Amino acid sequence: MSRTDQHHRIDYIEFAVASIEAAKRFYGRAFNWTFQDYGPDYCEFRDGRLTGGFYHGTPQPGGALVVLYSNDLDVTRAGIEAAGGRIVRPIFDFPGGRRFHFVDNDGYELAVWSEV
Repeated sequence: MSRTDQHHRIDYIEFAVASIEAAKRFYGRAFNWTFQDYGPDYCEFRDGRLTGGFYHGTPQPGGALVVLYSNDLDVTRAGIEAAGGRIVRPIFDFPGGRRFHFVDNDGYELAVWSEV
């Protein structure tokens, strides 16, 4: 599937965890997930179909961060704002791309990322 086909689809999820090592032990043992560390505070996981990440933070049971992909962050951000969403973390760079966070009308926080 090309990135164009992934525009505005759920692409990634993230979990705030108290201990990345403990999360890796649990999910590796329970589900045979594999992991790639990106420094001491972030670890990507792969379940065989979907990728996601663990980051050090306050655990939020039931509150995984859903991350969508966009071909154009500025256009997507404008669409979210026009629909009544609120940007809670402006566009920032990270290894592999850029992203921003928003909340919907019910207060759910999601993120949108792009490679450029």
